[in-house]
Amino acid sequence: MDRETTGWLQVQVAAGSREEADGVASAVLGPRLAACVQVVGPVESRFWWEGRLDTATEWLCLIKTTDERLDAVVATIRDAHSYDTPEIIAVPVVGGDEAYLRWVTDVTDATDVTGVIDEKR
Repeated sequence: MDRETTGWLQVQVAAGSREEADGVASAVLGPRLAACVQVVGPVESRFWWEGRLDTATEWLCLIKTTDERLDAVVATIRDAHSYDTPEIIAVPVVGGDEAYLRWVTDVTDATDVTGVIDEKR
């Protein structure tokens, strides 16, 4: 798919449980494919699936990353997700705080992938 962006993206993914959302977050954060994942929920989703209207309680992952990392983020989400067709939507970031966006780039470009979580932040 051809795409033009500013270089930053927010990828949203709906997960069927908090545990699955946490697993998706860890899967993209560990190798620094993303700088941040916000897990929001529960949310009520309404959608068409297999010819009928359905509803589900889900948790929404808002993933901050770069265009350069998108293909790897999508592949990682597919591997970590239980849905046959997970919602994976990349939304271009058209602007924002320069320091924050630089941080997203720095984190996703970093070679240190120790995955150590600083609980004091």
